[in-house]
Amino acid sequence: QVQLVESGGGLVQPGGSLRLSCAASGSSVSSYTMGWYRQAPGKQRVLVAVLTSGGSNDTNSVKGRFTVSRDNARNTVFLQMNSLRTEDTAVYYCNARRATHVYWGQGTQVTVSS
Repeated sequence: QVQLVESGGGLVQPGGSLRLSCAASGSSVSSYTMGWYRQAPGKQRVLVAVLTSGGSNDTNSVKGRFTVSRDNARNTVFLQMNSLRTEDTAVYYCNARRATHVYWGQGTQVTVSS
């Protein structure tokens, strides 16, 4: 069982930066594939970034602006978001996956607006 708690969301102007955190308890994040997803109003939840237990990472469509990383000592995964755009506005969710076990956090709101 893994409990995930996201934090770090908020209101930021276009071009700004935020760092989201996903603090895990109950198990080590290093043994899971960790993902960041986002869901904009009226849209489906989509994958933004993934970090495997082996350390491979992919930031899909936000490559070059977002970076995913992990601090094993703090059992926390981060999503560094730079050059934010209005279309990045969404609720961001942390996800942990291993075999058939999937866990979600409660989400954190990110609003990019001037």
